[in-house]
Amino acid sequence: MSLALQTFSTVKDASAALQAAGARYLGGGTLVVRAANEGDVSLSSLVRVTDPSLSRIAVSGGKARLGASVTMAAVARHPELNALSPAARAVGGPAIRNMATVGGNLFAPAPYGDFTVALLALDAIVVTEDGEMPIETFLTGRNASRAVVTAVAFPLPAAESFRFRKVSRVKPKGVSVLSIAALLQRTSDGVVTSARIAFGCMADRPMRAKAAEKALLGCKLTSKEIAPALAAAGAGTSPITDPIASAWYRAEVLPVHLGRLLVG
Repeated sequence: MSLALQTFSTVKDASAALQAAGARYLGGGTLVVRAANEGDVSLSSLVRVTDPSLSRIAVSGGKARLGASVTMAAVARHPELNALSPAARAVGGPAIRNMATVGGNLFAPAPYGDFTVALLALDAIVVTEDGEMPIETFLTGRNASRAVVTAVAFPLPAAESFRFRKVSRVKPKGVSVLSIAALLQRTSDGVVTSARIAFGCMADRPMRAKAAEKALLGCKLTSKEIAPALAAAGAGTSPITDPIASAWYRAEVLPVHLGRLLVG
């Protein structure tokens, strides 16, 4: 079966083309092209958009907006996105980061999607041609979505408030055993007043660690005080099993690496 490539100048036209059976959106191609090369017979056409607005990064007023076609390499080198640089650099090696896009990462199945874990912790908004929605809502229904993602937007985290950690067996570009992102607000004496924690590989898509978040409130980031949060870290998770690690192993090491992230 031949594979057609359709190129459009507008998101509206591309969205219409995507309604056809077998059509898939082509961003950086790191996932969909591999699927085609591996013989995915459900693919009949790839749809891409050349609208330059999809590749723009806008930072102003303490907020950032990343077009869906912005690459991980562009995020990693942007001087006003230093907080997100570790998450962007966690995606593959240099060649992959030059292709992999923000929009594509939103659809990446576990064990991929490390950048989306960071966006989930930051409470990002996902923008499509149909409107906007919280990233949690988007991730819940992403497998059924046919809408074209055009951007993500989020408040820039305050200094030292955002943390990210990827655990892999192969350095520096191995597939994730798990990834963790945390956005923590603290008082001047270090007491946690607000926490958003996200996990990758602990379900089939990035997920919030709401039990651990709740247990952190009112604590200082010491080994003793975060112990209840570590004990609650696995609540509601359903880790994946793949050639990299078993579900059992991921569940066992999760509190260890969450503790390292929190204590520093």
